[in-house]
Amino acid sequence: MSSKIKFLLFAILAITMTSCDEDFLERTPTDAISASEALANENNMQLIINGLHRSLYSQSQTIFSGGSTQRAGNHYWVPLGDLLSGGIIHSANANNLGWRTEMQWNSHTLPTSLTSRILWHHRYNTILGANVLINRITEGTADGSLLETSTLSGILGQAYTYRAYAYLSLVQHYARGYLIGNPSTDPGVPLLFSSELPFTSEPRSTVQEIYNQIEADLNSAISTFANNGLTGGRGGSQLTIDVAYGLLARMHLSKGEWQAAADAAVLAREGYPLMSEADWKSGFNSIGLPEVIWGSRVIAPETTFFRSYFYLMSNTFNGSQVRNNPKIADRRIVDAIPDTDYRKDVFIINAPNTNTSAANNQGGFGNDPNFTDEDEFNAAVDSLNAVYGITTAFNLHPYMHFKMKNANPGSIDPDDIIYMRSSEMYLIEAEAMAMMGNIPGAQAALRPLGEERDSAYDVTVFNTQESLMDHIKFQRRVELWGEGFGYTDHIRWDEGIDHEADGGSGASAVLYQEAYQVERPSVNDDWIFKIPQQEIDANPNLTPADQN
Repeated sequence: MSSKIKFLLFAILAITMTSCDEDFLERTPTDAISASEALANENNMQLIINGLHRSLYSQSQTIFSGGSTQRAGNHYWVPLGDLLSGGIIHSANANNLGWRTEMQWNSHTLPTSLTSRILWHHRYNTILGANVLINRITEGTADGSLLETSTLSGILGQAYTYRAYAYLSLVQHYARGYLIGNPSTDPGVPLLFSSELPFTSEPRSTVQEIYNQIEADLNSAISTFANNGLTGGRGGSQLTIDVAYGLLARMHLSKGEWQAAADAAVLAREGYPLMSEADWKSGFNSIGLPEVIWGSRVIAPETTFFRSYFYLMSNTFNGSQVRNNPKIADRRIVDAIPDTDYRKDVFIINAPNTNTSAANNQGGFGNDPNFTDEDEFNAAVDSLNAVYGITTAFNLHPYMHFKMKNANPGSIDPDDIIYMRSSEMYLIEAEAMAMMGNIPGAQAALRPLGEERDSAYDVTVFNTQESLMDHIKFQRRVELWGEGFGYTDHIRWDEGIDHEADGGSGASAVLYQEAYQVERPSVNDDWIFKIPQQEIDANPNLTPADQN
């Protein structure tokens, strides 16, 4: 493994001593604990877990050597999943953090890009942090140097879950999709089990071997949680058995293990009721929402400001990325949402186009075909600004969204990041049932979600496997829009990108360039992230022939 990883433990010790979360508020000077002391007792090991929590949203240079201020963990990686797959659409030629470069598919396709490098290093740093805890706890309890306690079991369960999460992220980005390849022979990513120098990994294991490890880790996490009575309850930033079940559901879905996916999804969502209309429209800015199984509570003193998820895609964040370039949704999807479905309300179909630099060349009154009266145009601007707490400094654009909204609109205040919701679990169960040809089962899984969101919902009209799968895909694209699932969905369904088809998405061919139309993953290896060139140069077990 790259020599960059050898700094991880020391970085974790530093960040945990200067950070906190809702459950662990005690602060300690960064030089008050050594590497050996960090593993001496469960209180100190909890600090390492807290460091892994924070690493999910901190600027990467604060986590490991070789990081960058331009990547702040899942602030970047979550919306990237929908940006790459064409769900989050740029309305103008504005850029920061390489966000336009990503959209044009000119980043993850390069082995020297920041994105290819930082995602790889963050996930392996997460694995190393998990290894440190797993190896110490499993060895320490066996020789009696650590007593088995509920707290220690919680730490171990979280470490197994983190390792599985990181490997699932790696294999889904840096290897061919399970269902569209040959997992028993396709190269996956290197396995790393060491927790001490020199942190040498194995060569690239097969995709199947990586999935075997993910499943083993999740099963270990679940049994560890369950054997010690840690069987549910809202965890917030802390990982719980519900998170492990949710990841297990995702993993089985990506492999086409339909019944196992459905079973795990049902277990994951227990105790997380579907959100009401008011909750769904509240902005997706808090992990306190009732559906949230897992997310990061972003602490105000440690916010990333102009490196955040909301900076990149929330049209109420006071940053140039969205002020100059409001993010819009695919109009083909928005137009298909029934008027009786309240989710349609967060997409402003007839918003006035105030951006004279809009990529569709329809910005400004006189160019906007939706308005022929300037007073009406200006009144619409004033109304939207008043409703959503923004000013005329923010550009508006048809089909712009207000799904993600700052808790304090028009500010740069930090907001939480949501990773897993119970809605996703209903959709996983429905897809799995449909793929097994169980039409009543799929309808039953969809019904609670559909009836909550749409007052006129009737799932019985989708009564064939084909119509159900089309509807499930539509529901995922609406319900989970902006939450990062587009990339893995496209790979699992083997679907390409075509912004031109069926009347067009609203994206500009000039702005999107080669990413305006992209062949499906089974015939286009550009869907696979390049392994960082630094890793190939530094890892003795990788050669140029290992490059994707």
